[in-house]
Parts: sequence; C-alpha cells; structure tokens
Amino acid sequence: MTASHCDFDVLIVGGGIAGASLGAEIAGKKRTLIVESESLCGYHSTGRSAAFWLESYGGPIVAQLTTASRDFLESPPGDFSQTGFLRTRGALHLSGGDTVDLPAGIEARRVGRAELEAIVPGIRPHWQDAVFEPGCADIDVAGLHSAYLRQFKRAGGAIRTGAALASATRRGSGWEVILASGDRLTAGVIVNAAGAWADPVAIACGVGPLSIAPKRRTMVQLRVGRSGLRDLPLIGDWAGTFYFKGEADRTVWLSPHDEIATDPCDAAAEEIDVATAIERFESVVDWPIEAVERRWAGLRSFAPDRLPVYGFDGVTPGFFWCVGQGGFGIQTSPAAAKMAASLLLGDMSEPMIAHVDPAPFAPGRLSNPAVADAVID
Repeated sequence: MTASHCDFDVLIVGGGIAGASLGAEIAGKKRTLIVESESLCGYHSTGRSAAFWLESYGGPIVAQLTTASRDFLESPPGDFSQTGFLRTRGALHLSGGDTVDLPAGIEARRVGRAELEAIVPGIRPHWQDAVFEPGCADIDVAGLHSAYLRQFKRAGGAIRTGAALASATRRGSGWEVILASGDRLTAGVIVNAAGAWADPVAIACGVGPLSIAPKRRTMVQLRVGRSGLRDLPLIGDWAGTFYFKGEADRTVWLSPHDEIATDPCDAAAEEIDVATAIERFESVVDWPIEAVERRWAGLRSFAPDRLPVYGFDGVTPGFFWCVGQGGFGIQTSPAAAKMAASLLLGDMSEPMIAHVDPAPFAPGRLSNPAVADAVID
C-alpha cells in the first residue's frame, strides 16, 4: 500500500484542542480525518478546562509557545473568528516566603502587603508579599475549540465521533486501521493526539509508548460571603498548592493544584480533593463559604520531562506524536499547532514559530534515559 492510495493522507486520533488545532492547520493541504472515541470532540480535558493564558506557566521552554500564541488568541484572523478569546484579569503569585522567579522577559512587579489587602480584601496576615503578572487572561476554551473545528471542516477535514481506534498496522508506506466498530480505513500518517490515551493508542499501533502520564486535576466552584469577585485576579501560591479566580460576583473557581496519577478515564472529583481545596482556600482568605455549587475533574497528561511532544516517532515511520500538553495545551495551541503542522508537512517557514526550536519537543529525546528521568518545573 502506498500513501497516495490511502483513504486519507492523515488520520488524527483525538478531537480535543491538540487534534482540532493541528487538523485545522493541515486540512487544506492533506486529506485529513479526525477520529474521536467519544460522542463529541473535546469531551475530556479540553471540555473541562478552566484555562487561562499565563505566560510564566510551564517554564521557559513552554513560555516560547505561550508568548507566540498571544496575538492569535487576542486578535485572531477574521476568517477564523470575529472576536478574540482572551479576557485579561492578571495573576497574583503569593510567595509564602518562597522566591518567585518568573522566566526572563515576562512582565511582572512586586506587590507588598498593603496592595495585597487592596486587591484581595480579607487575605490572611501570613501572606505578606506577591508578584503580580498583569498579562494573565481567561481563555474562551469552548469558543477556541469550536473555531478550530469549524476551520478544519471548512478546509475539507472530516470528523468521526464514537470512533475509537482499535488497532493499526503499518503496510508499505501507509497504515491499515481498524476502528472499534469494525470499520476499516487506510491512512498515510497517523497522528497521536489522544491526550491521556496517548500510550494506549501508540501500543494499538505497534509503536513504543513514551510514558505519557495522565494526572487528575480537581476544580470546585464555591459561593462565598463576599461580593465583587468576578474580576479578581488569578490567585495562587508559588509553591503550587492552590489557585482560584473570580467567576461571578460571589463565586470563585478553586483548585488544590493536584496532580493525582491515574489511568485514562472519565475523571470525577473525589471528596478528599474537594476538602483539600477548601482547606487551602480558607488558609488564604477569611471569606465564609456558603455552598459548594459544582465540582469536576479533568486529566492533564505529561511526558516524563513535562514538555509536550511534537514530531514523528524515531522508530516507526508515519507515526506522529502530538501529546503531553499538560495544563498548557490551550494557551499554547496556536503556536503549537503551527509547529506541529510544520514538522508534519516538512515546512518550517511559519513566521509565528520561526524563533522556536522544535528540538526540545521531539519524541526522540525521551529515548535518552537521562532526559526521560528529568523533570522540568
């Protein structure tokens, strides 16, 4: 079988933000199909994300993709969306005695106790200083994901939901794919954009896994006895044990910043994690909690070194990795999709990512035990 005789040039496994954004970049150039095991795209991590654009999040290497994505998210091309996807709110990194060390070049300023009390009335006395990062912004995740899917379909891309990949076999220069329904199709390239299911998908294709680890993240919506919270900054401690932000006048979204190792699953919040989130929240402010209005959880998936993975597999031809986006997959999606598309198509001329070295994201780095065991904060 040759790639030119396949049903599709590219088969993308996974319709979340990674698969949708990459698909939107290549559908006009390659016959592309997205297969999604759930009944709708974005059911798991993408659909449950309380995402924000935070330039300092993920470390200096990820920050290159985050920074490169800002203009697109703020003012996308008119044929992509008539409105932007960002709502700026700023972020407060509470130090708790720790040194707040942001990546170089990120706009930030020191905040003392008096200003903290003005920004966060009722903040507990032991929080004496913080760093304010003014560029932090909420992301309209649903709007962004939908826009990518629309662009993908306008460019000729096809989507099949309820279509899990059961197995795939390399034949000549293409792939023979069997779906869980028993349907068969052929593709020149398989893109693994399966998020928490990245390693199982690789194994089903006869490809060595990369130890992509799903981690559960808990979110809680609280109604509190304090008003005027909608425009509250994103507030978290630099040690990474909590964050919360205003959602409505008397409502906050809160997380214990947990990363609980789990198998790929339909994640749900557990009582112990909700209780931990509330305990940590109460250590920050004196606001009375009136109700837990909502709780949910999603899976964030990480490579061993906590950098995303973009590129062709180093052993199996025709297998492309687009995984390990952790908690920064939404905020980096414009630049990451363009970089992944450039690598897949063999054309690195895209201006948005001209300054970004793709080498740190290459799958081959994880075959080096010294790299695979490293952890980048």
